[in-house]
Amino acid sequence: MDYGLKGKTAVVTGAGGVICGVMSKELAKQGVKVALLDILEENARKVADEITAAGGEAIALKADVLDPKSLEEACSKVVEAFGGVDFLINGAGGNKRQATTSPEMDFFHLEADAIRWVFDLNVTGAILTTQAFGKELVKKGKGCVINIASMAGYLPLTNTVAYSAAKAAVANFTKWMAVHFNLNYSKEIRVNAIAPGFLLTEQNRYLLTNPDGSSTPRGEKVIAKTPMGRYGKPEELCGALMWLLSDDASFVTGAVIPVDGGFSAYWGV
Repeated sequence: MDYGLKGKTAVVTGAGGVICGVMSKELAKQGVKVALLDILEENARKVADEITAAGGEAIALKADVLDPKSLEEACSKVVEAFGGVDFLINGAGGNKRQATTSPEMDFFHLEADAIRWVFDLNVTGAILTTQAFGKELVKKGKGCVINIASMAGYLPLTNTVAYSAAKAAVANFTKWMAVHFNLNYSKEIRVNAIAPGFLLTEQNRYLLTNPDGSSTPRGEKVIAKTPMGRYGKPEELCGALMWLLSDDASFVTGAVIPVDGGFSAYWGV
């Protein structure tokens, strides 16, 4: 399907990860020039090499979403390579075992540094990255920012105390930034978020599956509360992403779109 994105430039943070790597490759298939940012440049480079081998345009850059100087340098390189920025996908994020309650780690012993790490990566990182690259959207007077929210931002999930709160903040920031851009800069800059349901990734595999591949009690609860009866695939986020970036969503801003197999719609009864 042609979403009319050919020739545009997208910046994707966390691009060396599974989800944002898949998104980056799909953007390239649509003819988008992709700048893949990751604190682990070698991971972003692997994705960029796949894109260029398939005939797409991509560059890989090392960037720390918590370091404004690093982000400004990356922005300059993107503008130099591609001439500007049309889309920003704030994909860098994640959870940490030390900020998650478990039989081995009760709430009263969660590490303060781990909690701060989760908040900084998910929330502060999205804010700082939007500061750095949002200026390029303002220069054009048009563009899109897509944040990655979570089901944990709708209702706090047990155990993931820091992550749930951080993703709720991401959803709130999405709405705030949408209004801020429109009221202060341009009516044609849109900010939205995608809230994935449960995807089986390296970040959450330890919560959902046992070493032998069987479901943990938590994994069984997730599937039971997902009407479609399965985990999602990273590729299944791409349709919502392309739609939100396209002119077909020209009146959509400040929205958080669930892609969750019905998880957020079902209470189990």
